[in-house]
Amino acid sequence: MCGTGLSGLDIAFANDMDAAKGRAFVANHPDTPFRLGDVWSLIPDDLPGAPDLAWASSPCQDVSLAGARGGLEAGRSGAFWGFWRLIQGLADQDRAPRVIVLENVIGLLTSGEGRDFAAVCTAMAQAGYRVGALEMDAAHWLPQSRPRLFVVAMRDAALDGAPQTSAPSGPFHSPRLRAAHARLPQAVRDAWAWWSLPVPPRRNLDLDALLEPDSAVDWLEDGDAVLALAAPLHRARIEAAVASGRRMVGAAYRRVRTEKGVKTQRLEIRFDGLAGCLRTPAGGSSRQYVVVCDGGRARVRRLTGREAARLMGLSDDYRLPPSESAALKLMGDAVAVPVVRALTEGLLLPALTAHRAAA
Repeated sequence: MCGTGLSGLDIAFANDMDAAKGRAFVANHPDTPFRLGDVWSLIPDDLPGAPDLAWASSPCQDVSLAGARGGLEAGRSGAFWGFWRLIQGLADQDRAPRVIVLENVIGLLTSGEGRDFAAVCTAMAQAGYRVGALEMDAAHWLPQSRPRLFVVAMRDAALDGAPQTSAPSGPFHSPRLRAAHARLPQAVRDAWAWWSLPVPPRRNLDLDALLEPDSAVDWLEDGDAVLALAAPLHRARIEAAVASGRRMVGAAYRRVRTEKGVKTQRLEIRFDGLAGCLRTPAGGSSRQYVVVCDGGRARVRRLTGREAARLMGLSDDYRLPPSESAALKLMGDAVAVPVVRALTEGLLLPALTAHRAAA
């Protein structure tokens, strides 16, 4: 709460209920007050000062397009309401943040047939905030396909400096966001703002540039068996990559698909320079593979935790958990650094600077 640790914002308080993630946070931010535990166990008096900004990244499994879609009433994603209870408590103490950010998967737009997104936006609007949202894909900055939804609410003088447009435009107001907006109650649409961000420059980084040298990683001995799981279309992609004679790097997941009424495990691969969306090892998809086609053959290995960190925009001095599984879980649940930086520098800081100038 109170910031993101980027671009002139300091984190005054942080919370997570996962012990491994908590240890990683403390290792990398030793001077930041951190509380381990369920957000529902916190009370407003646990939070310091009058925050400029409050940020919530509630668990996504219950609203993910790959999950069971339990919605915000389910236990994990329902953590938002624990966070919102704290915001209401701060307001009662005249300490309400000027800016609130909720980050989640894009599945929030359609979870509960749109009711969950409407509930979040309604709560913010009823509390006196202007509310809007942006769909931001990490692929604009990093070689990872990772679309995420950012619901941003502002009040008071912060609105004077917040870049806005009169109508949806640009890459961050996607068709599915516009459709979700059209389904909102009229009172929420009346309080809606189309926040504006600069269009990022063309990304010039691809997956291969972030990988470890081939000689420094362990290749799977059963790689051919993994490749044999590829469906015909994906098998053709692999064969074409091998036949090209060039070094081609692909990212792949094993997924369960229903074919002729039978659930079948399949390998799905892409050679477009992007990794698939990083997920936790126990999430909706298995751990990601790296497939390298070179010298007339295809080799397969697992993506490493350090490579996953690079795909999230972290430098190699970021301290990861010692376990590969824990490192991958940490990165699978994280928010990509360049995305947060772009949102902060393009929208949040201009808004907060205007608020401070008016204070």
